[in-house]
Amino acid sequence: MARGKFITIEGTEGVGKSTNLTFVHEWLTVRGIDVLVTREPGGTPLAEQLRELLLATREEPVAHKAELLMIFAARAQHLEQVIKPALAQGTWVLCDRFTDATYAYQGGGRGLDKTVIGELEHLVQDTLRPDLTLILDIAPELGLQRAAARAELDRFEREDIAFFNRVRAAYRERADANPAHYAQVDASQTLNEVQRDIAGCLARLLSEPPSLSL
Repeated sequence: MARGKFITIEGTEGVGKSTNLTFVHEWLTVRGIDVLVTREPGGTPLAEQLRELLLATREEPVAHKAELLMIFAARAQHLEQVIKPALAQGTWVLCDRFTDATYAYQGGGRGLDKTVIGELEHLVQDTLRPDLTLILDIAPELGLQRAAARAELDRFEREDIAFFNRVRAAYRERADANPAHYAQVDASQTLNEVQRDIAGCLARLLSEPPSLSL
């Protein structure tokens, strides 16, 4: 049985990840592809509890390394319980955020050593990487306006604009370094234009041989 493909959707706040996650799921499903939709942090009961701890606003400052370790703890559980079994069964996995978010938010935003992030990535994931990462790109000012209009802001969404500029720059750096596995989509376009671009990326993925290793 052929292994499933692994697609992740990334971006700063207010880029439209949820809306476009639904679009990708539907686009693949109508083509007869079995797709599992999940998210990070989260995806299992334990990982969802860690997500709540990570996103909750609190008086106690959260140490950056503690935040990083909680994220990878949730990821380790998610991989073993959900992602790896699904891929092994031939199911495609569509995930709202993955390790690129860690490089962007904890590496770019928080300024943590990316070498340390890489060591944790190897420990938790071994050689597993997404086949395609869609990065929805938008000016942080516009994205934060959208996020503020949507719901109450979580702990990350309350960061200042300089933080999100660093996050955006880190995403772009990763995409520019490996264009074969990343696609940057201008999320400031109309929804139809965004989804047209996403559909083009998915069509190219379907015509390429699998690149995922487990």
